[in-house]
Amino acid sequence: MDASTPDTDWTALLAAREGARPAGALAPLFAPILAPPAAADGCRVIGRLAQTLDGRIATASGSSQWIGGPGDILHTHRLRALCHAVVVGAGTVRHDDPRLTTREVPGPDPVRVVIDTDRHLSADFRIFRDGPPTLLACANDTPGPDTHGTAEVLRLPREATGGIAPVALLRALAARGLTRIFVEGGGLTVSRFLAAGCLDHLHVTVAPVLLGSGIPAFTLPEVARIADGLRFSWKVHEIPPDILLDIAVNRARPGGAP
Repeated sequence: MDASTPDTDWTALLAAREGARPAGALAPLFAPILAPPAAADGCRVIGRLAQTLDGRIATASGSSQWIGGPGDILHTHRLRALCHAVVVGAGTVRHDDPRLTTREVPGPDPVRVVIDTDRHLSADFRIFRDGPPTLLACANDTPGPDTHGTAEVLRLPREATGGIAPVALLRALAARGLTRIFVEGGGLTVSRFLAAGCLDHLHVTVAPVLLGSGIPAFTLPEVARIADGLRFSWKVHEIPPDILLDIAVNRARPGGAP
């Protein structure tokens, strides 16, 4: 799966985004994402991370651009184009100032969703200044106006732990007709969705890089036994110079929690 993939295969996937049957060389990887939602929240959710061989998504200072190569960037833009909404945490916006658009492929831009529970981000970041529609998800007890730059503010209940429950966000997005959700990062945000049992699929790019230290890809509840760890089946795809792990999570939670 690389930039040499015929345009007809990508065109077929874009048609599948609107309900056609997935076909072409890209279908085996992307068809599960395009399948109808099966969870009670009405969403199909894919998480996504790019990590080094030693499991780091950034250096200790937060530098993460670019761990993955050209194939990883292309894959990320394809996921954006196939999904209704792309979700990132405040840390990703603060460190990377992303646009979260589909600049590398033909296809629609997703609605951009930023989780910033206490509204610490300024409106100066690009995502709040221009581009596709944007939602700023914050706790409903956080003060401030109903807009943040060009973004609409989405107020959600605050959990006892202080954050916003992923399931509450998914229900709010589904109520807006946004049911195919791409959780792009960072590691804490993807981990929270995974720990909450809110991921159907997980795509992990592994780059041939060793950092020796830095920010870990996943931060999950501790388990006492190897048997309590999440264990999956996966398929491996080449996205030179990296590899992509396509993992069916199926809403599993760490430790076998329901």
